[in-house]
Amino acid sequence: MPNYKSGLEFALEQDKLDPLRKYREQFHIPKNKTGEDLIYLCGNSLGLQPKSTKEYINQELEDWANLGVEGHTEAKNPWLPYHEFLTESMAKLVGAKPLEVVVMNTLTANLHFMMVSFYKPTPKRYKILIEADAFPSDKYAVESQLRHHGYDDKEGLILWKAREGEELANYDDLEAILKAHGDEIALVMIGGVNYYTGQYFDLKRIADLGHSYGCMVGFDCAHGAGNVQLNLHESGADFAVWCTYKYLNSGPGSLSGCFVHEKHAHDKTLNRFTGWWSHNKQTRFNMRHEFDVLPGAEGWQLSNPPILSMAAIKASLDIFNEVGIEALTKKSRLLTGYFEFLISSLNNQDIKIITPLEDSQRGCQLSIQVKNADKTLHNKLTEAGVISDWREPDVIRCAPVPLYNSFEDVYNMVEKLKVCLND
Repeated sequence: MPNYKSGLEFALEQDKLDPLRKYREQFHIPKNKTGEDLIYLCGNSLGLQPKSTKEYINQELEDWANLGVEGHTEAKNPWLPYHEFLTESMAKLVGAKPLEVVVMNTLTANLHFMMVSFYKPTPKRYKILIEADAFPSDKYAVESQLRHHGYDDKEGLILWKAREGEELANYDDLEAILKAHGDEIALVMIGGVNYYTGQYFDLKRIADLGHSYGCMVGFDCAHGAGNVQLNLHESGADFAVWCTYKYLNSGPGSLSGCFVHEKHAHDKTLNRFTGWWSHNKQTRFNMRHEFDVLPGAEGWQLSNPPILSMAAIKASLDIFNEVGIEALTKKSRLLTGYFEFLISSLNNQDIKIITPLEDSQRGCQLSIQVKNADKTLHNKLTEAGVISDWREPDVIRCAPVPLYNSFEDVYNMVEKLKVCLND
């Protein structure tokens, strides 16, 4: 662990040394009523807007106004292949090959489309394994898939639970589950970074384990993309999905990313839902051809993409492409480590960090568990100018995002937390 120190001087010195400090100026930082920057630690829920986003969207609005339908081919960034402008940057960000990645639809919709192809239940092997405290939308989605295929959603769902008195999932327990039930499990579907605890799972370890028992393996990387180095190709996962509005700063409700491993890229026999945007580009507009699926992740598209949402994603990805996920995660480890150091230094028995303390097992989010919680502490922090979020029953989630948060942000947050705890 670096030699962290208490005191504002240390935070200011670290900000001076930070090679990424200039990027904060490229984002709109929310302000209070007197015009001062709020301490925004909620990028794990909704990332801040890059100042360039308006320019990127305005370009498409101008081309639409001036060109009408001709914008599909004549716009500065032609709309017909627009999703392809995102592919290389997104693939690099999640550690995949361009063939394996596409931006389309929204997160839970993509999860369902992936399960159409990779959840293939049989009378003997039909169960789905997820972590017990999965994001609710994931749980609802897999339960509905079980029901859709005629199975009981309680009996068919296997939960990887944390041990009694613990918050984090244990790999030995996962291995025990698969040893006992592996021949009944069709799909292992885990959140790559758990939304509640911030635990970053070892994707390759889970994928290898699931595959060794004949299961398909997928990940919801909503809290991982743009936060940690996912290395999706190397993980060997069959598929992964993620949103772009958290760490990827694309705006509320924006599109989702989708990964399909190249081992499935040319398998035309895979069951899937299809539409004209998954059809061969050379004959797509001939209209009367029999369906001819595109290779790779593009073959899971259905519709032509919403350009205005993609323009916002492009604005953000261009920043990520410039910075690089390696530099981001390097700062993230320092910044989150400093945050952990300051919270631990409070020595307050009313709060506890439940996120893994080992930085290889987390991203930038720290989940602060509050004793005898009733949301009061979170409300006090909000009133004090700290934007974080509350997750029932007892956790305040804070994410010092390396692109736009500073060491001074973290220092000031903990100072405000100290006041609120003693209030």
